[in-house]
Amino acid sequence: MLQKNIKSIKTKLGQTLSSIKKTKYQVIQGNDNLDINFLNTQDNTLIYKNPLDELNTILKTYNEKYRLYPVLYFFGFGNGILYKALLQNPHHKVIIVFEKDLEIIHTAFSIIDFSKELQEAKLVIADVNCLDTMSYELMCRQQPMLNFARTYFLELHSDYYERYHENILTVNNNLIEHLKKAVLKYGNLPLDALQGIEQYTHNLPKMLSHPSYKELLKKRKNLSDTAIIVSTGPSLSKQLPILKQYTNKATIFCADSAYPILAKHNIKPDYVMSLERIPLTSEYFNNNFGDFDKNIIFAIKSYTHPKTTQYLENNNRNYMLISPTDAKFIYFTQLHAYGYLGTGWSVANMAFNLAFNLGHKNIILIGQDLAYSESGISHSSDYTYLTDSHITQKPYKRDFGKYECEAYGGNGVVQSSFVWTLFRQNFESDIAHSNHHGIKIYNCTEGGARIKGAIEKPFKEICEELLTKELDKPFTPLEKPTLNKQIELMLKAHTKIKKSISNCHVLNNIVENRLSHLKWSYQNVHSKENIEDIIKEIDEIKLYIEELKNMKELHETLSPLLAQFEFNLAKIYVLNPINEDDVYNKSLLWIKEHIDWLELIIAHIKAHEQALCRGIIPLQEAIVEKGYGHKIK
Repeated sequence: MLQKNIKSIKTKLGQTLSSIKKTKYQVIQGNDNLDINFLNTQDNTLIYKNPLDELNTILKTYNEKYRLYPVLYFFGFGNGILYKALLQNPHHKVIIVFEKDLEIIHTAFSIIDFSKELQEAKLVIADVNCLDTMSYELMCRQQPMLNFARTYFLELHSDYYERYHENILTVNNNLIEHLKKAVLKYGNLPLDALQGIEQYTHNLPKMLSHPSYKELLKKRKNLSDTAIIVSTGPSLSKQLPILKQYTNKATIFCADSAYPILAKHNIKPDYVMSLERIPLTSEYFNNNFGDFDKNIIFAIKSYTHPKTTQYLENNNRNYMLISPTDAKFIYFTQLHAYGYLGTGWSVANMAFNLAFNLGHKNIILIGQDLAYSESGISHSSDYTYLTDSHITQKPYKRDFGKYECEAYGGNGVVQSSFVWTLFRQNFESDIAHSNHHGIKIYNCTEGGARIKGAIEKPFKEICEELLTKELDKPFTPLEKPTLNKQIELMLKAHTKIKKSISNCHVLNNIVENRLSHLKWSYQNVHSKENIEDIIKEIDEIKLYIEELKNMKELHETLSPLLAQFEFNLAKIYVLNPINEDDVYNKSLLWIKEHIDWLELIIAHIKAHEQALCRGIIPLQEAIVEKGYGHKIK
């Protein structure tokens, strides 16, 4: 029995269980086949006080309250009978069980057959002792875990497991954090996507008349072994004198927020990165540092606010607009030479990915606190863009105690924030990926939060160790496309965008007609059969909308809307109706939610069309200015 179960496990857990030769648990079999208890012979404690009573109690609760939950989470495996019983319910698609003491699983596997549930991946067992960031990420971004993220809760298998209180808290917190992260990956606000699409379209003439990302990789890959990424955490100030000594011995990437600070200290970065699409971050470039800017490349995400390029051009700075990965609308325009760079959650994550893609073998982080200082300060002392709320420490007071995390060096805890937690998790994922490629990541912030996976060393020490040779700076200059190439790309982009505008108009008419019929059906419900027909119609409409979402040009606009709708709909789905009235009311609520959803879809397709109509104007003007207006009439 034991080997049959172990062979059914598709993870490393099987190997670990095979290595266990003897367990401390004694099986106690009662008169009933389901009356199975385990005795811990080391401390003489039982996993259950009364196995049958506890089993029946929890089954009753789950059948009444959680009968329709597709995914369930438990801490503790026990004898495992509970999970076999719960999986008799076809609504439960997967049960994830976290276990600290693998000897318990070994004992249960020796007496009960779980092979079918394990092979079908309906029963998933996670070894608490070896869970890492990637384990949680993989778990939380899969279905049905993702769609039902907002119905998550962690159940304790029995009172016996209270001895693992700290492990339970850790697992619970990690699941909450990573489920939130997985949900946020789909975007909270479609309006953000629309703003990005409009600004990308608006920026096309600028992007296409400047060096491409492909040109950057071609000219500058593998020119340097070590990159330093400069951020603006409270710890940055103490690192600046050391950074200044080694400017010519490493590639310096800095966040847009750090750029004015480095200019103040006459520390020239090689790359200044900018990620956000809001006008506030454009202000980092509303200055004039004269010759300091010579030979710096300003690598800007192509969604940036138009004021960014305006400020950069005011002082003749060398910039390029880079398109991000996972940007389906941008991919639809087929300007592939200008992408694609993973940007992550923060500008430092974006810099990290560029440093990786440029072939650096060592990446050093400084100023990457991702936490408040002990006195509640959020940024470096030279940072001059703090809002009034930050000056009065309102965010620190708001966040205090909510987002504590392990401190740099493992020295206690520090106060972080929700956003910084996302940034840190992003780094931890990137670091795990980079380690597989033999790249070493050093966190030399010497303060703030610990970033798991990064090697912690004093900045001075790592500079002395790695930075022994001068680099040939300035690096190879980048070339702009020829005028003919610029015109070719602008005309190509214009054709694509006009096609998208036309498609939006056609699609909206189709969805409006479907919605009109659905509303009529809803207003004329007379029987259970009517409701079933309407729900069937909704399912057909959803299939059509899913196809729309898969259209690259509408992906960014519709995906956040569809994803957030499904996350919220999950709460209705799991409601367990007790009587016919409950069933009827749940069905009506289900239909009404979908009607509201379709109205939102129509509004967003219209908004997408309007955003493109506004955004395309500078592109049309540029084409006319270059003498090719006749090509777009």
